[in-house]
Amino acid sequence: MFKPKLFVLLPELDRERLLKDITAGILVGIVALPLAIAFGIASGVSPEKGLITAVIGGFIVSLLGGSRVQIGGPTGAFIIIVYGIVQQYGINGLMLATIMAGVILIIMGIAQFGSLIKFIPYPVIVGFTSGIAVIIFSTQVKDFLGLDIENLPGDFIGKWGQYLSHLGTLHMPTLAIGFTALFIIIFWPKVSRKIPGSVIAILVTTAMVQLLHLDVATIETRFGEIPSTIPAPSIPEFDLSTIQNLIMPATTIAILAAIEALLSAVVSDGMIGGRHKSNMELIAQGAANIASPLFGGIPVTGAIARTATNVKNGGRTPLSGIVHAITLLCIMLIFGSWAKLIPMSTLAAILIVVAWNMSEYHVFRQLLKSPRGDVIVLLTTFGLTVIFDLTIAIEVGLLLTVVLFMQHMAGIANVEIITRELKDREEDSNDPNAIANRDVPDGVEVYEINGPFFFGAASKFKESMRIVENPPPVRILRMRNVPVIDATGLNMLKEMVADSSRTGTKLILSGVNPETLSTMRQYGIIEEIGQENIVDHIDSALDRAKQLLDNSLSAQKK
Repeated sequence: MFKPKLFVLLPELDRERLLKDITAGILVGIVALPLAIAFGIASGVSPEKGLITAVIGGFIVSLLGGSRVQIGGPTGAFIIIVYGIVQQYGINGLMLATIMAGVILIIMGIAQFGSLIKFIPYPVIVGFTSGIAVIIFSTQVKDFLGLDIENLPGDFIGKWGQYLSHLGTLHMPTLAIGFTALFIIIFWPKVSRKIPGSVIAILVTTAMVQLLHLDVATIETRFGEIPSTIPAPSIPEFDLSTIQNLIMPATTIAILAAIEALLSAVVSDGMIGGRHKSNMELIAQGAANIASPLFGGIPVTGAIARTATNVKNGGRTPLSGIVHAITLLCIMLIFGSWAKLIPMSTLAAILIVVAWNMSEYHVFRQLLKSPRGDVIVLLTTFGLTVIFDLTIAIEVGLLLTVVLFMQHMAGIANVEIITRELKDREEDSNDPNAIANRDVPDGVEVYEINGPFFFGAASKFKESMRIVENPPPVRILRMRNVPVIDATGLNMLKEMVADSSRTGTKLILSGVNPETLSTMRQYGIIEEIGQENIVDHIDSALDRAKQLLDNSLSAQKK
């Protein structure tokens, strides 16, 4: 259970695999360079701290992690938390809070809390992720436009008030460099996907500023020289009072690191058909967050974009993540001093694109079609993240989910289903509609969901679907005992429909109650499945399955 994935996969490493992982690691290291610098600056610390985080944290996450392809480092999700801690407690407070978060993560992993993270409701995750994206964008407006603002307020509304009142100080050369960088980042993938657009944007805009002698703010004018060495480890000063004050910030860092890392691991599992070890991943994230601040770094977690880049470039073992960290270290040692010439507006453009990718606007828009309770959770979490604080947003979002879920359960008519689930009653052998009393044709698999299809049940259902190695030609999903479905269940069904379409499996829904059917139709699932594949009884579902099998057989004979 607690064996790192690297040591599990070592016997699989051959020369071909080794070469692909090294190549992928080098490319990911190049991709990570501008992001590490940008995340460091946006978090309110010096740029080299972002690089140190990617090197130290990235190395440990890959060495000890539970995922094949996870890439660790600083991410946009931490920007607002880190910035707030630095403003209130200073760099020493940030170091201490990050170490405390690392300890909490290790405890979570040892206590096997990894699977519990999966039960966090989807609207809460999308709400605070989209909120963070809006905040990241709002922090970059000043540098992108070159506005002359000496003291920028920390709150969202105060920032935009300052922006609007200082529009007259717009600096055209800075804006031109920002737009050039933005244009390159957006359109460069049409030219090549091997070298990231952010790297090309940095090279082009830095050259423009130097050759044209433009009066544009750079890393050097803002921060001075960038050290090209990793500092010796040091332990932050601490006392009991400071530790007590930092418990909540540290807990927030730990929870966010766990959510981001395990989400990234789940996404990468889907890309490679693998399966990560969630508790081992939490322990690795904890170790990385303890080590990173000792060398001057900031919080670490799994980076979804860099992990996806790793997969797309052929990385399949943690070795690629280790190579990524070594690549960054070499770049920092050899070319670190040149990084001071990068324009601030270029880094702002990079972060604006990061914010856009984080926003998940299409998912956000889709969730607005969910049941009213989920929409309330989504908008509340989003609003609280933007206006107030991420910690408050997550707490209130989770609390709202529980309250609304309990209210929903109390309001449904089919109380017998809930009672049976609560009493853990055994299967009724006298049920005339039991599948055991039916003749199921070869090539047809029947799954039955019992009880509310909410965020917890949806996770379990997805796990059960993953066990099937060879998808059947026809899959019947019985939903006669599903009184209610929430946004996470809807999203899981939507993923299942997409997976079925990809593997050629025909999906049939049986016994869906009118309320659940109406919710699914509003979400757009019924259109994707086809009205003809929605039936009211298991016998009708089996007849439809036989018809689909006969049609498939006839098509093969032709």
